[in-house]
Amino acid sequence: MALAQNSTAVAPDNSAVNARDRDAGAVTAGQQSNTKSDTAITRKIRRTVMKDTTLSTMAHNVKIITVNGGVTLRGPVKTDDEKTAVGNIAQQVAGADKVNNQLEVKGQ
Repeated sequence: MALAQNSTAVAPDNSAVNARDRDAGAVTAGQQSNTKSDTAITRKIRRTVMKDTTLSTMAHNVKIITVNGGVTLRGPVKTDDEKTAVGNIAQQVAGADKVNNQLEVKGQ
């Protein structure tokens, strides 16, 4: 016998994120450079992040934006350890002084 469930759907609310991304200084994925060197940096970071099976799906889907050799990391991750791990990967590829880690710990 199946139990009836009260399934009131709640729409996701990205209003705060959208407002943040409208800030004049905010780096967004649309600003990714198309130079060979910048796309190579982004590609190498993405591939390394994706190969790390200890990272969550959230961490695998962070935004990696490279402009003039500088890397900005944006998006949610589950833990501080994931934030650190993705940041370390980016630093190994681009250089420690070239990474702006803006990842946000959101948990589950």
